Amino acid sequence: MKNKFAIFLSISVVLVLLGISSGVLGLRSGSLGRWLSGPNVGQLKVGDSGSVKVVSEESVTIDVVKRVSPAVVTVGITKNQPVFDFNQGFGFGPFGFFESPVPQQQGSRQIKQDIGSGFIVRSDGLIITNKHVVSDTQAKYRVITVDNRSYDVQRIYRDPNNDLAILKIDASGLPTVELGDSSRLQVGQFAIAIGTALGEFRSTVTTGVVSGLSRGITAGSPFEGAEKLNDVIQTSAAINPGNSGGPLLNSSGQVIGVNVAVASAAQNIGFALPINLLKDSLKTFEENGQFPKRAFLGVEYRMVTRDLAILNEIPEGAYVSSVVAQSPAEEAGLEPGDIITKIDGRQLRETEGGLAAVIAAKKPGQTVELTVYQADGKTVVVRATLTEATQ
Repeated sequence: MKNKFAIFLSISVVLVLLGISSGVLGLRSGSLGRWLSGPNVGQLKVGDSGSVKVVSEESVTIDVVKRVSPAVVTVGITKNQPVFDFNQGFGFGPFGFFESPVPQQQGSRQIKQDIGSGFIVRSDGLIITNKHVVSDTQAKYRVITVDNRSYDVQRIYRDPNNDLAILKIDASGLPTVELGDSSRLQVGQFAIAIGTALGEFRSTVTTGVVSGLSRGITAGSPFEGAEKLNDVIQTSAAINPGNSGGPLLNSSGQVIGVNVAVASAAQNIGFALPINLLKDSLKTFEENGQFPKRAFLGVEYRMVTRDLAILNEIPEGAYVSSVVAQSPAEEAGLEPGDIITKIDGRQLRETEGGLAAVIAAKKPGQTVELTVYQADGKTVVVRATLTEATQ
């Protein structure tokens, strides 16, 4: 009996191997070998015809880029730049000191340059970019599509509270992107960035992962005007100057963020505004032609995580580092060193967006109840009436 079973098993194995090598089972030994080795190992998906397809990181990236790139644009600027004469001779100042003269303006010249990126959200020419990309109100801007068509920007709407802007061009039938849901993001998931890197290399593609969520950063230069941004996405996909305003995508090709900044002193640390912030702004804009009014509390803060709270024996929440003068926070009696633990009974947690997420859901004029842990160890409850953010 055992000999018969062994013979039967041997025959079965031979038949299976013959089936694989001949393609009877829908597989080829060469293909099978490639699936089980090499850099393109990924998920197996069964198509409508019953064929098996390997979905790898490489194929996902290629597919997303092919579908989304036509809706990603380059933003260019046209402006007059003053020309100075630096060839004047040296001389003596009124007090006898040797000095160089102040250069004299000798006219101006027109410059055209690619400076940023954007993406099309409506086929009639509504385009999203960063506010800082189109911050010069004296300049003219243009949009260049992936097929090298150029359009003059007719109107610009700048969000006063976020680094977002909407550009309107005179066009129709343009390809558009699909907006995703940034509230469902998870650290570690795949991310793709597309944009005009360094203001020179159009349609540049970089890949990485979502490295962190609910980050707070200061974007820009302290000499040119810096802007504090809360609840941003950190990514390892390379974000270079010129990528600003371009899309950060998930593996389905949906936009999950608007690329906004890069950490200048580090590598592979870029940031993007969450797409749900844009979706809220777009909804209000399409209803009344304006960006939504946002509530303002008036504190600078950093979140105390659960681990940090346990380590220092303090509650989890928003640690207040400074209070804006004549703000709702100052009127409510908040002081540096306080920790806001709850707003209207909702616990503040970094993993849930922190203070920024809660205030963003409120409206100007709304009164909120703040539970505050003070530096002396006491917990108090105060009320603050939120005002409208003006910057």
